[in-house]
Amino acid sequence: MSSSQPASARRVWSLRQRLLVGQVVVLAVVCIGITAATELALRHHLVKQLDGQLGGTSYRSALMYPEPNRPGWRHEPHSYYPRAGPGPRFLDAPGQPAGMVAAVVSHGKTVDAGYLTSSGARAALSPEAQVQLARIAGSRKPVTMDLDGLGRYRVIAAPSRSGGDVIVTGLSMSNVDATMMRMLIILGIVTAIALGAATSAGVVIIRRALAPLRRVAQTASEVVDLPLDRGEVELPVRVAESDANPSTEVGQLGSALNRMLDHIAAALSTRQASETRVRQFVADASHELRTPLAAIRGYTELAQRMTKSDEDPDAVAHALSRVASETVRITGLVEDLLLLARLDSGRPLEREPVDLSSLAVDAVSDAHIAGPDHQWELDLPDEPVVVTGDAARLHQVMTNLLANARVHTGAGTVVTTRLITEPAHIALQVIDNGPGIPAELQSEVFERFARGDSSRSRKGGSTGLGLAIVSAVVKAHDGKITVDSSPGHTEFTVRLPLNGGQPPA
Repeated sequence: MSSSQPASARRVWSLRQRLLVGQVVVLAVVCIGITAATELALRHHLVKQLDGQLGGTSYRSALMYPEPNRPGWRHEPHSYYPRAGPGPRFLDAPGQPAGMVAAVVSHGKTVDAGYLTSSGARAALSPEAQVQLARIAGSRKPVTMDLDGLGRYRVIAAPSRSGGDVIVTGLSMSNVDATMMRMLIILGIVTAIALGAATSAGVVIIRRALAPLRRVAQTASEVVDLPLDRGEVELPVRVAESDANPSTEVGQLGSALNRMLDHIAAALSTRQASETRVRQFVADASHELRTPLAAIRGYTELAQRMTKSDEDPDAVAHALSRVASETVRITGLVEDLLLLARLDSGRPLEREPVDLSSLAVDAVSDAHIAGPDHQWELDLPDEPVVVTGDAARLHQVMTNLLANARVHTGAGTVVTTRLITEPAHIALQVIDNGPGIPAELQSEVFERFARGDSSRSRKGGSTGLGLAIVSAVVKAHDGKITVDSSPGHTEFTVRLPLNGGQPPA
């Protein structure tokens, strides 16, 4: 079994943890940098100070060697060097600091060496320490070294007063090291306290800063739990306005989520409306087809029985004529449905110059033949009105609008067909003075299988698809159709872009 874990099983740090750890790490790096800089600056200052003291000590020691030639000074009870011991006697001179190391080097060898103890007495250096001091006799700059048995020293060499020997002096760096260590401990404690305080404060600050993000995530989780795959769906869940302020990063996320939810809600509403229309369309189409199919079946069975029994041939002929009539009706309905399906699929129409004035004359002439009990009027400009489009489909638009006026109005109704040239569009109007369309039905007149009554009457062979075809054809020509109806006045207006211009607003 492999000990390595897959990536999905590895622990993933949350944003809160990453922010907190990052904050603490940055602060730790800053504190470490400040500590290092402080230590370096302090060490430089202390060493420079020690070097100044060392320079003065070296100068005095070089002046005091060799000892002044004063007869009897070694035996006077109050002589300049009252005490005996190893090392040069200038170690006993006034002002020499405790721990001072001194050596006299002649021709590369230490001839006399010693150091002052903390009590002021002279003590001998080890042979190794003497060798170390002899090695730097040629250096005239302060050198840091670890003397055998004594520790770290700052050492410098200077020629004696006579010039023949070299006086090597050194001062202990114990005070410098102790000061550096104390400062390091203090800075370490301060750093630890600062990191602890930053961690505590960071937890509180990050928690409060990410609280809106947590609420946005909670809103998204609530949306996930909603059943969005079926039925009518409402999305009442939204990110609070306080958490959707675009001036903050989290607010931008909340605002984007609200916009996304609005789009989803609109898409779900559109989907539901589409499904409802499809179900209604299937139900209406089934209703329209069921009646003529039942008639065809009944007349077919009647004709078969009469043929077998050699009954009245006129009755058989009537039955067959009725079958043919219902077949024509079904064929027209199916053709209308196929036309709507083609228009819905975005199949391109013919694009050629079409003389609407000529189409209007032909359509009104056909309507006059189909409805002689109506009054048909034409109102056309003096010049022909030409647009770019599909002549057959545009003729069907006029025919359906005139047929709609004929079917839904009584005898004697005046129906006016008018063409108006506008700056960028052509307006086709079909106006009648019939009873009008009820206000509650005006928003549905362009729906498929829509009728002005609830009885589903089939006066004049209407299938309820005429105005739906008109709307689809106009839309395919980048046009727009509107209806304005009141008792005594109904006006359908079709606006088409002139010469393929922009669609009307």
